[in-house]
Amino acid sequence: MSEDVKKLYNERLGRYTAAIALEPTDRVPLAFNSNYFAEKDSGYTYQQIMYDPQIWAQLEVDFAKKHPELDTVRTNIQFSPNYDVVNTKLYKVPGRDIDPNSLQQFVEGEYMKADEYRMFIDDPIGFRMDRYFPRVLGEYKDRGSTRSYMAFLKSGFLQGIAAGLTREREGRLQNEVGMPVPVRGGFTAPFDVLSDNFRGLNGIMRDMFRQPDDVLEACEAILKDQLARAVSSADPKKQLPIFIATHKPCFMSPKQFDKFYWPTFYKGVMTLIEAGWKFRIFLEGNWEPHWHHMAEFPKGTVLCDVDNEADIFKAKETFGHKQCITGGIPTHMLILGTPEEIKARVKLLCETVGKDGGWIPQGGGHIPQDTKPENFRALIDAVIEYGKYSDGPAPEPKVGTPGTNGVEFPAPGIVTPWDVIKAENDWIIPGDEELIKHWWERLDRMAYSWVMTRS
Repeated sequence: MSEDVKKLYNERLGRYTAAIALEPTDRVPLAFNSNYFAEKDSGYTYQQIMYDPQIWAQLEVDFAKKHPELDTVRTNIQFSPNYDVVNTKLYKVPGRDIDPNSLQQFVEGEYMKADEYRMFIDDPIGFRMDRYFPRVLGEYKDRGSTRSYMAFLKSGFLQGIAAGLTREREGRLQNEVGMPVPVRGGFTAPFDVLSDNFRGLNGIMRDMFRQPDDVLEACEAILKDQLARAVSSADPKKQLPIFIATHKPCFMSPKQFDKFYWPTFYKGVMTLIEAGWKFRIFLEGNWEPHWHHMAEFPKGTVLCDVDNEADIFKAKETFGHKQCITGGIPTHMLILGTPEEIKARVKLLCETVGKDGGWIPQGGGHIPQDTKPENFRALIDAVIEYGKYSDGPAPEPKVGTPGTNGVEFPAPGIVTPWDVIKAENDWIIPGDEELIKHWWERLDRMAYSWVMTRS
């Protein structure tokens, strides 16, 4: 990375992270969480992008060059072979199941039965292997077949390949054009994991009335694995926030939310905040009945993406004094409006919710794919014109304290501990047993994590 590119990267990252922390910066950041317009603007189909890593990486670099005013770039799609290799039933894939120009679609269902909570909690690996995978992975329907073994092998290989492709894309953005990504790592609310991937909306709504204790216990069990997942994938420098997409709160009453959703969600987020990380949380749908809870987190630790269904001005009033918020530009305006309307809207937002900082422009959690190019340009130009706080420069990005600040995280689970395999083989170890044990248990924990994230 050249010195000029490094300087540009630090300016963008410093501006973005200062806004999240509610600290002074030179202007309103242009840091969209997901930019589906970038894919559409590239001229490629979603199928081409999601199956060809070179196209995907190049379109992000080209988009960053085309719009140098941006402070982050993220397209937020998945490498489609991940879906194909196990023939997942959880997604409709562009070009395979749906139109090549359509974004992938999640297929929610009741993949776990109401009477399976005990097994889900007590034997999470066994439940997935014996019950869940045969229902959601087409290549695993004949459990124990050669095809099922091959699918798992291929999926394990692909996990490493996909991780390498992500590092390559992010590295190109950083080293070629000085462009950060907006998030790194992920955490999912335990209630969302349970409802999205296992019980479905209909199932979880019944369970909250018929077997509430099972729901609460399952969420506690899920939390341990989500914490392990988050800390292993988060930015070690603690500059980029961890991403969370919330799904079910907009369907829940305040009483349901406070009992079933918030306790494990709050516990998980606070554990990671205490360890030094920050968050970017997509408040999907209308979070207004619940968003006062965002003020319970320490000031400047959570960036909240406010969806179209909610009122950005009420969000600012309710918790904007504690957390930075994004949003305020209606999706229909980006798609159907005029540059003049976009400019007027951005000006209003800069003068109100963004007046003293703590606001980033965005649509409903993203920039929609059908945004008019002239409207996207108008958004950028309006922020540059009306979103200035000072003559600069942008603040330097801060680096967090290495490690976890003394916070202890649960280790990933393990299926076969070293002592078990050692006893089964009657091994008497003549050499350094710890060297052997280290790699045995490390790889077993990696396999455990892989199984637990195949949902």
